[in-house]
Amino acid sequence: MYAGVIIDNKTDHTDSVYTYICDEQVSVGAKVYVPFGRGNREKSAYVVSTKEVLEEEHSGLKTVLRVDEEISLTEEMMDTALFMKKRYLCRSIDAIECFTPSGSSSKRGKKRVPLKEAKADIQKIEKLTEEQTHALTKIYTAIYGGSSEIFLLHGVTGSGKTEVYMRSIAKALETGKGAIMLVPEISLTKQIIERFFGRFGRENIAVLHSKLSMGERYDEWQRIRKGQAKIVIGARSAVFAPLENIGLVIMDEEHETSYKSDKAPKYETMEIALRRLKAFGGSLILGSATPSVTSYQRAKDGLYHLLEMKQRYNEVPLPRVRVKDMREELLAGNKSILSRELALKIEKTLEAGEQVILFLNRRGYSTFISCRECGYVLKCKDCGISMTYHKSAKTAVCHYCGGTAKVPDNCPECNSRYIRHFGTGTEKVEEFIAETFPNAKVGRLDLDTVRTKGSVERILGEFCKGKTNVLIGTQLVAKGLDFRNVGLVGVISADVSLNIPDFRSAERTFQLITQAAGRAGRGDSRGEVVIQTYTPEHYAVQQAAKQDYNAFFNQEIRLRKLLKYPPYCDLVQIMFTGEREDFVEKLALRGYQLLSEMMSKEQLENVFKPQAAPVKQEAGKFRYQILIKIPKGERNTYTAFVKTLRQRVIDSKRITKNKKSDYMMLVDFNPYSLI
Repeated sequence: MYAGVIIDNKTDHTDSVYTYICDEQVSVGAKVYVPFGRGNREKSAYVVSTKEVLEEEHSGLKTVLRVDEEISLTEEMMDTALFMKKRYLCRSIDAIECFTPSGSSSKRGKKRVPLKEAKADIQKIEKLTEEQTHALTKIYTAIYGGSSEIFLLHGVTGSGKTEVYMRSIAKALETGKGAIMLVPEISLTKQIIERFFGRFGRENIAVLHSKLSMGERYDEWQRIRKGQAKIVIGARSAVFAPLENIGLVIMDEEHETSYKSDKAPKYETMEIALRRLKAFGGSLILGSATPSVTSYQRAKDGLYHLLEMKQRYNEVPLPRVRVKDMREELLAGNKSILSRELALKIEKTLEAGEQVILFLNRRGYSTFISCRECGYVLKCKDCGISMTYHKSAKTAVCHYCGGTAKVPDNCPECNSRYIRHFGTGTEKVEEFIAETFPNAKVGRLDLDTVRTKGSVERILGEFCKGKTNVLIGTQLVAKGLDFRNVGLVGVISADVSLNIPDFRSAERTFQLITQAAGRAGRGDSRGEVVIQTYTPEHYAVQQAAKQDYNAFFNQEIRLRKLLKYPPYCDLVQIMFTGEREDFVEKLALRGYQLLSEMMSKEQLENVFKPQAAPVKQEAGKFRYQILIKIPKGERNTYTAFVKTLRQRVIDSKRITKNKKSDYMMLVDFNPYSLI
């Protein structure tokens, strides 16, 4: 027989299907090893098609060397991978490898089990609310009918969405199908896993995420592939779990930007889930207290089934929310990190034996380092971005490329000694709280404290057990954590995300404030929230304080429609990068010229002329971008334009023989960040 294969060779020039003779029967999805290139080097490859007879004779065909007995994909997985290639203009092998396991089998035959220390959290919930019952009735009908429905479960924080998820999964299992439960952050997996262990048993559940060791990921992948685990829990990449019959995919906190891949292939998790579910007649549940504006509009348009749960499960009212204008605090002589009201409420909450969460979406100690004499700001030599001071490491860090630099004693520009740290990060808040409330045990949860394996579980475990009184963190603390003794949540600065140059900045601000506020009052007491801001009049802050999603949505969607932003269009970001700025700029201008030659005058009006990216330089590479607004219903047309442009860039790289060939062209459909 003959096999068409994709070679595991990460270059655009070999991104094609190659035909080989195969002496044994293979199926689509099989992993094989073949001789490739002039030197016949052995390369791994994946079968995308098989034929008993070729339509045309081919001379000089090579023969498959052997078939991998341990790793194989299904025809559905291969079909989804090829869909990704067309949808996101990525290489075939990059899409295929999303489905393949990391690591390898243990040489000693020992099974590597993740989260061995996790305990089953058994919660017997016998009575459901009317809203939960209504939602489940609709979901059960779709599961039994195999009709591939999409549900948007809009439930306020604490309304019992997780119980709806688990009962829906139980129904999918009853029909003989499997389920995938996705969470936006790895830090959330332990809490959800322990609840699922308590309901479904440890042996029926597999875990997939990047914090597992390579060996653990490989063994969990094999358990799923062999049908030993019917439920998969994990972060974004778990959508590629090798389940053969998927009845349900759940995306908790569906609005989170982490569901969009920021590396090639730059896929949308929801689109992959839908593609896979359609092959099996499965349904998708998108859950959130603050749905994305795009998802909610799709529900209003009838593309999704909207299920709403407006009351908390235990009937405890939503927390009381206060907005503090920090401009008034400054006028009153208070230059502290905390407003007077928040400081007083922290003191009273701790005295009552309750816990406090403080949220600031800015890690590090100080957000920039500057000279008070001449205004010089310490910037990353590779990115041109102001560096953040990290006191614990006594160094300045670039939060884009990870580069570090020593903090100078004297200003490099004017030799002044007035080099100072400005701004506030979580590290400074932690130090301040420890000094202000010396009897409180303070913990911090951000990217700097969770780098080692098990650190997330340790920090959250100490807070859950009451060993930590105050937990300070970035957006990690605002996502789905369920602690019963939190009496107060303080949002240190609601303005951080408002100042990002992105059309979604108001939406993200509303979501972060609302989600952070939702951590309070999940036990028996109502809970309180204090939002500190310099722009209390902004509608995102005002509606988040009222916890009024519909009011925020109605105002935001009017702006989106007026400015023709998603969901009223698709966005495409074409990024050109390289070490020489002059060449990258010329390349971007050439790209715009090529698009203008392909497009009509009306189509070209949707293309923004090339300009430097807001972050002009990253990791030593200059960045220029072209943005395109694609009108609704015309994505395929514009994708063809971008694909042709990309091919011309690839062809020009093939014939370029000088140092200018270090450039790259990256394409991102509906990017979650435009900086």
